[in-house]
Amino acid sequence: MEKVQSFSKRVMENLEKVIVGKTHTLEMVIISLLCQGHLLIDDVPGVGKTILARSLAKSLGVKFSRIQFTPDMLPSDVTGVSIFNQVTREFEFRPGPIMAQIVLADEINRATPKTQSALLEAMEERQVTVDGVTYPLPVPFLVLATQNPIEYEGTFPLPEAQLDRFLMRIKIGYPSLYDEMKILELQQLRHPIEELEPVVEVDELLEVQQIIRTVYVSRSLRQYIVELTRATRENQDVYLGSSPRGSLGLFRAGQARAAIHGRDYVLPDDIKVLAENILSHRMVIQPSARLRNLSADQIVHELVTLVPVPGGDLAFQPSTA
Repeated sequence: MEKVQSFSKRVMENLEKVIVGKTHTLEMVIISLLCQGHLLIDDVPGVGKTILARSLAKSLGVKFSRIQFTPDMLPSDVTGVSIFNQVTREFEFRPGPIMAQIVLADEINRATPKTQSALLEAMEERQVTVDGVTYPLPVPFLVLATQNPIEYEGTFPLPEAQLDRFLMRIKIGYPSLYDEMKILELQQLRHPIEELEPVVEVDELLEVQQIIRTVYVSRSLRQYIVELTRATRENQDVYLGSSPRGSLGLFRAGQARAAIHGRDYVLPDDIKVLAENILSHRMVIQPSARLRNLSADQIVHELVTLVPVPGGDLAFQPSTA
């Protein structure tokens, strides 16, 4: 796991030059990157959502694209469009901003559901279809979507099908007093993102994405993951629980977190740390629970304390049986 640790450390240190005091958040971003999963950043304006996406793209040295979602945007503004060339007498495909490796979908909930659905095929299949022709997306491909949880005027809630395609939902949060003073110091003369350089190669990223899949997950821990996900479906305060994609997300993210911390096996603590970020946005809360100001995060936190944790030798290598 030394390659994964080295990769993660270099990316983390580079991101921390710009994003100050958010080690846990940055770890979640790196885990999503290793799992080839998309990120939904749900936070108030001004905390660094856009800068985080740009910093990640610069650290990896990959193509970055930003899509500013608005109510009048069309699906073709995202995927691209076929234009008739009068010289060649043929249609030519003009790729849209989705044809990048790191895509920032800024204020995604300001677009209409029709435009939001243009991302569904891209996020799940890593391809887009325009006028019956399918175009593969570049590798690696990661969507970082942002939305403001406070302002609802002129917004369209993301459908459950699209929320389910995000591996994680994270929050950046306000910085501490010391960290905010450090931000002022770092940006006195210029923004530190201007000095960021790539610290890893794309080939190295693709290699570590395959390495994390070899991390061992015991049978009892796999059962714990499934029981935790099923508990979201059986809770009386939940109208719609997490799908099996939530179990798969916990499984893969647990492997990535274990590898980042230098282990070739997953522990229950890995799953506990990841549960809220991976399961909560996949749940629909009952109206009665909303009246009690009960959130999905609170329900997942409670379930983590209630579902029994497996014991035994979780690092035992699997048998061939």
